Amino acid sequence: MNNVLLQKVEGNKIHNRKVASETLLELAKKDRDILVLTSDSRGSASLVPFADALPEQLVEVGIAEQNIVGIAAGLASAGKKPFVASPACFLSMRSIEQIKVDVAYSQMNVKLIGISGGVSYGALGMTHHSLQDLAVTRAIPGLHVMMPADRHETKKMFQALVNYETPVYVRIGRNPVNDCYQSDEYEFEIGKAVTMNEGNDITFIAIGETVRIALDSAEKLAQVGIHCRVINMHTIKPLDEEVIIKAAKETGNIITLEEHSVYGGLGSAVTEVVSQNYPVPVRILGIHDEPAVTGKTPEVFNHYGLSVESVSKVTKEMINYG
Repeated sequence: MNNVLLQKVEGNKIHNRKVASETLLELAKKDRDILVLTSDSRGSASLVPFADALPEQLVEVGIAEQNIVGIAAGLASAGKKPFVASPACFLSMRSIEQIKVDVAYSQMNVKLIGISGGVSYGALGMTHHSLQDLAVTRAIPGLHVMMPADRHETKKMFQALVNYETPVYVRIGRNPVNDCYQSDEYEFEIGKAVTMNEGNDITFIAIGETVRIALDSAEKLAQVGIHCRVINMHTIKPLDEEVIIKAAKETGNIITLEEHSVYGGLGSAVTEVVSQNYPVPVRILGIHDEPAVTGKTPEVFNHYGLSVESVSKVTKEMINYG
């Protein structure tokens, strides 16, 4: 295993959104051009400490997602470094035209932070789930798309984003997730995937909270002699095509895992690369083409096969184990 990977860590109670806020506060104290904009979401984005410490560097727009993107683009055009924090379900849908035109087409240095992404809002259902955001945002020219796996990667990602002048959409979940890394003392590069576990029998490619599921599945399968490569594709655009093609050549079968519709997200991106370069079987594990069931995140994941048991079963079927 990669030496930055934890064998098993349970009980982390630190949310990625909290780490993002703390990192931005630390950086903004040294750089007055860093501004944070919220749409009545400073609480849900864990930005209250930022607002208290640097009130002059926080802009509260209210529940006006289209306006917040336009304002951020204007600030960026004046040389500022705006970070927009708004629920992913609204930011990626309600203001998508402003993202496409004001930010991406105009190449404004805006970082769009979709908080409470995926099925984080659980029981609130389809209106509050964001399961199409990767598909929409990665199709917009000039917009890069990312999702951190845990608190350590969140810190590394936001440190990198401050001086990354390309427009970016970042999705962050609402709940704490178990660690994938021992610490933030590792090399992180936007657009370069991290191979977190070596193996030549099959490859798991995951993003966001599903990285921990992939790691746990690999650990379980290793007990029966199946050695799984685990790739954390924290940047879905620009996509690390090299690591995907290498995995296809060396392991054959690939399984992708994502908290997103099975259409247009990570699985689609990986399949596009594989089919055009080195065709191998790919199984896309994600949310089916339906309004997702409601419930807590683990319950929804289990329902759609995003669990260690389900991933292990699919793996054995793909490699004809037993």
